[in-house]
Amino acid sequence: MKVIQAADVGALIPDGATIFLGGLAVTSLPEEILSALEQHFLSTGHPRALSTWACGAIGNSGTAGMKHFAHPGMIKRVVAGHFGQTGAEMMKMVYGGEVEAYNFPQGSLSHLTRQIACRSPGVLTKVGLGTFVDPRLEGGKLNSKSTEDLVRLIEFEGEEWLYYKSPKIDVAVIRGTVADENGNITLDKEGMLLEQLSIAQAARACGGIVICQVERIVKAGSLHPKAVKIPGVVIDYVVLSQPQNHMQSIATQFDPALCGDIRVPTGSLPPMALDERKVIARRAAMELKLGAITNLGIGIPAGIPAVAAEEGMAEALTLSIESGITGGIPAQGGDFGLAYNAEAIIEQSFQFDFYDGGGLDASFLGLAQVDSSGNVNVSKFNGRPVGCGGFVNITRSTKRLVFCGSFTAGGLKLSIGDGVLRIDTEGRSRKFIQQVEQITFNGHDAALRGQQVIFVTERAVFHLTPEGIELTEIAPGIDLEKDVLAHMDFKPIVRDLKRMDAGLFREVWGGLRAALAG
Repeated sequence: MKVIQAADVGALIPDGATIFLGGLAVTSLPEEILSALEQHFLSTGHPRALSTWACGAIGNSGTAGMKHFAHPGMIKRVVAGHFGQTGAEMMKMVYGGEVEAYNFPQGSLSHLTRQIACRSPGVLTKVGLGTFVDPRLEGGKLNSKSTEDLVRLIEFEGEEWLYYKSPKIDVAVIRGTVADENGNITLDKEGMLLEQLSIAQAARACGGIVICQVERIVKAGSLHPKAVKIPGVVIDYVVLSQPQNHMQSIATQFDPALCGDIRVPTGSLPPMALDERKVIARRAAMELKLGAITNLGIGIPAGIPAVAAEEGMAEALTLSIESGITGGIPAQGGDFGLAYNAEAIIEQSFQFDFYDGGGLDASFLGLAQVDSSGNVNVSKFNGRPVGCGGFVNITRSTKRLVFCGSFTAGGLKLSIGDGVLRIDTEGRSRKFIQQVEQITFNGHDAALRGQQVIFVTERAVFHLTPEGIELTEIAPGIDLEKDVLAHMDFKPIVRDLKRMDAGLFREVWGGLRAALAG
């Protein structure tokens, strides 16, 4: 192992290299190295025509991560599980067809790092079948410049599978906390373990090099062997980082509670304001099961723990995050993907083993578009790719799915109180449309496989059936024709329509315990 300056990294990477990047948003992101790599390119014009792979989103939408690659000639191809944090510059290049771009499920990419590491030809999985990743639809390609088929549909043992081929990795760029003089790396202050070890092993299996950013270097032999998560035998170079380039998350420099060093009181969660988000979170919480292993997505589903705490039912939650966290309270905003008081933090690929194997009892996820077949889109809007993240893995194998979101979007204004809901100004954009722009979740396939799928909005609740979408509940104060059916592009099945619990629309509800007991 050799200690080098970040400015030396550019000279180590040849033109046309394939780089696998560690990190998720800014967490565990080797920002010191990426920033220096950009400066080297701007001053020398090299390295050029790079291909980058990453399991999730890389960056913070503004100054970090993939922004550093967003220069004409610097990057040829980008493959990632999500593009929402890659920054406006990179998104412009992807949308404009200036670079090849592919979006694959975060968990499948995480698993792929292990397959590359053991020189396996790739990942064979059912994750992505029937979605935009399926080559019969889009093959994960994000623009017309992306012409190579990186995922294939194959038949094996009489069943359909997707095959994600292992790429050859020339360079691994990862991050740790402390390195000793032999290159042994700890992840003490990282809030996630992710797949840093597998990425390093993958590069070495391909004959490539491994560069690791750390915040401290210590004497050889001073690290506890169980604390070492990446052994020095797979590390070629270590770069010492400045603190501003070693953020724990987008929002936080370092909080010991987010990496499990300390535990914090949880009884003081502030109650949510009574708005549509709280109504949706309350109604969605009624779908919880005591002790069920539950995944919560970003957005409205993240309000469910606050509702459960307010209702004195925090014990109803056994939460899991795809980044590798089990237990505790998921952090929000710029700290998303981390958690307070986690019970366990494991590598992301092992978490997705659990998910793909059907380990989740329920998942509460956002919705942006739903069509008459129950297909859901959360990955592409107005032609602009955002990406699927872990959504495709989670929705493929979870037993019970609850999609949460407002009924319409864009300027929606409501009056909520006294047990009723009134629409003051309707949203400009419909969410229940004839055909989703991109299939991130295949409703028809889910219905055939017997998944339980529910759509919860502030004014209506729908269930997915083999015959299509069935409207099962509407809010008190809502007119079926004027406030629901008139704002859908398709007519749902209506058989046994009920009113939503009026208590959901009052300042104090107090009905969750009884709902779960029933």
